[in-house]
Amino acid sequence: MNRIIRIGTRGSKLALWQAYHVADLLKAASLQTEIVIIETKGDKVLDVSIAKIGSKGVFTEELEEQLASGAIDIAVHSAKDMQSSLPEGFELIAFTEREKVNDIILSHDKDIDYRNADKPLVLGTSSTRRVATLKHFYPHIQTVEVRGNLQTRIAKMEAGLCDALLLAYAGAHRMGYDEMICHELSLDEFTPAVGQGSVAIESSVSLDPQVRKLIQSACHHEDTGYRLVAERSYLRVLEGGCSIPVFALAELEGSQLKIKGGIVSLDGQQRIVHELTGKKEEGVVLGQKLAEQVLQSGGEKILKEIKSALKK
Repeated sequence: MNRIIRIGTRGSKLALWQAYHVADLLKAASLQTEIVIIETKGDKVLDVSIAKIGSKGVFTEELEEQLASGAIDIAVHSAKDMQSSLPEGFELIAFTEREKVNDIILSHDKDIDYRNADKPLVLGTSSTRRVATLKHFYPHIQTVEVRGNLQTRIAKMEAGLCDALLLAYAGAHRMGYDEMICHELSLDEFTPAVGQGSVAIESSVSLDPQVRKLIQSACHHEDTGYRLVAERSYLRVLEGGCSIPVFALAELEGSQLKIKGGIVSLDGQQRIVHELTGKKEEGVVLGQKLAEQVLQSGGEKILKEIKSALKK
């Protein structure tokens, strides 16, 4: 096929890494590509928390406008930045192979001990899930809002805003900051955001079916797809966006899929977690059932309180 596939992306170094990663996968399948950089609301507004801007489409809306107009063929996102339900006319057509999903603590100071309640520690993060999880397990730790791309966050840390950053392993690893990783956090305590570690490829539903098929065969990682379908199904029921502290992680064990998910209150006092196992092809149903269990065992009340607090 001689057609050039135009890949829309945000302009941060990490977003560009993702876009070029997808471009490399497509080139390996003998497809030509072009990268198109698009600035989003989430990139422009850095002095307000994501929760206050509104979590739907913070990092995706402008890319979707370009998809709808046909200016780009696909948009590349961190899967964890994708809202639980896409606007009409758009679909996720592929998920790349998932990176390690853990959260990490990143710092120049290798002696940081986040478990030591006698030693003051300030962590920088923009995630309500991470803040609420810290309040639950490690209430002695203080947090400060840190937004912007990874390089900007590190610069803020180095300027003294915080002692360390609380981030996803995937981003730090992809940007080459492995030597600054002090701690890889437990998945039991810091169960990740839905989709963390994978790159999602979005298209308009009007994309040429032949082009869609070529992109999927070049980029989609089947096992990752099973996992993310279940996690996103869970998220859809809870209507979780970037600003809601819900979490879920699906893992494959042969033909079985195990999904664990929950919600934590903003003050960290309540944390509800459930787990289900079923066939990997039943991810949508498993995600829905898990979400219903979480809601019925107190999650619905927590969710209402969170949404009410975020409106203030």
